[in-house]
Amino acid sequence: MRIDKFLKVSRILKRRTVAHDAAEAGKIFVNGKEAKPSYRLKVGDIVEISFVTGTLKFRVLELKEVVKKDDASNLYEVIS
Repeated sequence: MRIDKFLKVSRILKRRTVAHDAAEAGKIFVNGKEAKPSYRLKVGDIVEISFVTGTLKFRVLELKEVVKKDDASNLYEVIS
C-alpha cells in the first residue's frame, strides 16, 4: 500500500492530499530514509513524520484498504 494512502486510512493524517504534500516536502521517513508519496509500505516498517510541534514515530502492524474509525489505530503502534 502507498504511504500516502496508509496515512489517510489509518487516520494519522486527515486527507490523502495532505499526506502526499508532506511526503513531497520531505517530512516523512520510512526506516530512516526519506519517502515519496508512492513508497510501498510493508508490515514492520518504521515511519517517522515531522510536524511543526514535533515528530510521530510508529511501526506498521497491518495494511488494509478500508478500516472503520474505531479500528484505525490497530494498523500501527506508536514508538517513543
